[in-house]
Amino acid sequence: MAHARKPAGSSTTTKRPEAFTAEERAAMKERAQEVRSSARRASRADKAAEDEAAVLAKIAEMRDSDRSMAERIHAVVKESAPHLAPKLWYGMPAYARNGKVVCFFKSAQKFNARYATFGFNDTADLDDGTMWPTAYALTELTAADEMRIAALVRKAAG
Repeated sequence: MAHARKPAGSSTTTKRPEAFTAEERAAMKERAQEVRSSARRASRADKAAEDEAAVLAKIAEMRDSDRSMAERIHAVVKESAPHLAPKLWYGMPAYARNGKVVCFFKSAQKFNARYATFGFNDTADLDDGTMWPTAYALTELTAADEMRIAALVRKAAG
């Protein structure tokens, strides 16, 4: 069976949707910069101090509602699991054990979401049967929420 040829200049192609949003591409660029910056640091003490300063600077850039939650979460994580090291992860405040991110805070504005997120990676020791939550939506942070986050962080950090 012969195939008909399309006339020159005709096109049936449609615009392909972007694989990543602008916000996702920006987060990937931030992560690449974090990795390059980390590789250049001389001592562990310098790295820890610079990482925490970078986290605090990123928190300071957030809009008011996200910033207040991020500041409280930073304090809760440091109090609950002082051995977790603050660091930036895809441009988000995160807390790591042995260089691996255990938990993170994603501001609502980061990906134009309606809520902020406090989440855990697979390195978190949160296993509970065959299914358990790994991320929590936050629209505000109450004292009860802080207590729950503190308990989750203690468990996750081991």
